Amino acid sequence: MDTPRASSDFDGLELGFDIPARPGMAAADILTPALVLDLDALERNIRKLGDFIRARGLRHLAHAKMHRSVDVARLQMTLGGASGVCCQKLAEAEVFARAGIPEIVITNQVVDPFKIDRLARLPQTGARITVCVDDAANVDVLAEAAQRHGTQLNCYVELDIGMHRCGVATPAEAVALAAAIDTAPGLTFGGLQAYQGVMQHYRTASERQAAFDTGLELVKDTLAALTRAGLPAAQVSGGGTGSYELEGNSGVFTELQCGSYAFMDADYGAVLDADGNRYDAGKWENALFLLTQSVSTHGDGRAVCDAGLKSLTTDSGLPLVHDSQGVTYTGASDEHGKLTDPENSLRTGDKLRLIPGHCDPTCNLHDWYVGVRGGVVETVWPVSARGRSY
Repeated sequence: MDTPRASSDFDGLELGFDIPARPGMAAADILTPALVLDLDALERNIRKLGDFIRARGLRHLAHAKMHRSVDVARLQMTLGGASGVCCQKLAEAEVFARAGIPEIVITNQVVDPFKIDRLARLPQTGARITVCVDDAANVDVLAEAAQRHGTQLNCYVELDIGMHRCGVATPAEAVALAAAIDTAPGLTFGGLQAYQGVMQHYRTASERQAAFDTGLELVKDTLAALTRAGLPAAQVSGGGTGSYELEGNSGVFTELQCGSYAFMDADYGAVLDADGNRYDAGKWENALFLLTQSVSTHGDGRAVCDAGLKSLTTDSGLPLVHDSQGVTYTGASDEHGKLTDPENSLRTGDKLRLIPGHCDPTCNLHDWYVGVRGGVVETVWPVSARGRSY
């Protein structure tokens, strides 16, 4: 069977059926739909947050649930000074540990006995492993597994500061849990997890500030109670792309978990900074795009592209058309997207860049990132932990 080509001027570069592009080919020839990274914008975003964090003497564990890419994680460490990554799931963490990432925080509870056994083995890779805890019964099982494998697990007590998902609700509960961890063989009490995910997407700075202030009071009260109990917290971890300045300038948080800043998406782009400017209007650059192709045009203001629900998610809204010139993405089916094109500017075969509504789940739908610089494909990176949601 012949190898498919995207154009007639490939200069001898061929594509197999498992990859959308190869280094050296023109960006215009990338097979669609494909995730495309603007490498210059990506690197600027990473350096920008790195400068912010270093200037305040903070730590950054970049949240890898966003990109699930070992290559992006390494870039965040080398260019942005990240100490390692955060992961949301055990299987995700296993991918990064086996790739040599030196520090991993699992920002969730691991409670299944079989998963706990695997978790307790992860430090054998050489990585420092932290896991969140909000239940005393979990402490005993974690400790037993760590002893069985001769490893040490660092534990953060998760504090519910307003997200109402996981975490203990009071300083007294946090102290009791920290004490249980502190006395458990194989475990170390490392500090607090205090993340408020909902706050990240509040549109105005005043809304985020109000939510942050409420949560910060609970964090301060909990830290004071821990200190009185002789259990000072070495780290206070939290913060994300929508609120990093609040945590970073608080004098309380020591570790940030920002992830989406590196790629950005349409939902985070609509967040407003303190001056009322959109995040995608100078604060951060869109570095991630879904490249799609028009496969049908009708001359009546309608067109169809080849990126539907199997290529992007719509949980945070429909994607935006980058440099749209009036073209909008108006609906998605399994394999196709409906486009409104009032000026009938699109022709069949034209390619467009979409800005996903939500980068995290969209990235998890793809096998590859195609890194582009100056109109040429520079690199192709695997989505290393794609599907590792268990």
